[in-house]
Amino acid sequence: MFTGIIEAVGHIRSSQKSGQGMRLWIESEQLDFSDVKLGDSIASNGVCLTVIAKSSDAFQADLSAETLRRTLFGNYQSGQRINLEKALLPSTRLGGHLVSGHVDGIGRIRAIEKKADSWELWLAMPQALSRYIAEKGSITLDGISLTVNELTDDAFRLTIVPHTALVTTLQQAEVGTALHLEVDLIARYLERLLQGKAPSAAGVSTDLLRARGFI
Repeated sequence: MFTGIIEAVGHIRSSQKSGQGMRLWIESEQLDFSDVKLGDSIASNGVCLTVIAKSSDAFQADLSAETLRRTLFGNYQSGQRINLEKALLPSTRLGGHLVSGHVDGIGRIRAIEKKADSWELWLAMPQALSRYIAEKGSITLDGISLTVNELTDDAFRLTIVPHTALVTTLQQAEVGTALHLEVDLIARYLERLLQGKAPSAAGVSTDLLRARGFI
C-alpha cells in the first residue's frame, strides 16, 4: 500500500522485453534505497512494482503482459521521468490517501490554466471510471494523491500547487499528456458490496450506509 505522496522522481535507465512482459531498471539519485530489500514494492508512476534487483541508486522490476496492457509503460522510452514512492510503514503519516498501485485507467490532460501560483488541470477520463470519482474525493494521478475539485460527465478538475509540481513529473505536463488513474479504494469496494457480489458484515445494509452518509 502507498499514500500517493511522492518521495522522489527517477527515470527509466534501461528496458528490455522479457517474454510477453518487460524487465526494466529505474534510477533515482533522490530516493533512499538503503532500506529497500528484494521483494519490496515501489510505486512507479502509480504502478506497484516489485524489486527483483537493486543498486545504490536504482532498482530492477519485471512488468507482466497484464501490466503493459493496462498502463503506459509499454510506450515509455529510456529517460522517461517516473514518480516514485516506497510502500508505507505502520508509522507512516498518511498525508494522501490509501493507494494500491493498481491502475484503473488512463486519463488525458484536456486543459491547463494558470491560477495565481497554482495550475488548474482538466482531465478527460474513461466513462467506466466516472461512477467512482466524486467532487472533493481523492484520486491518484501517476501515483500522486490529489483532490477532485470539479466533475463533469467525462472529465474532472484538479488544482496543482507549486510544491506538487516541483517534486513530481507534473511540472512537465501539457495538454494531451496521458497519465495513470487509480480511483479511491473505498468507492470500488462499496460498489461491489452494494451489488451483492461480496459478503457483507453483519448489520451492514444499503439503508445503514445511506443513513451514515456513505451513499
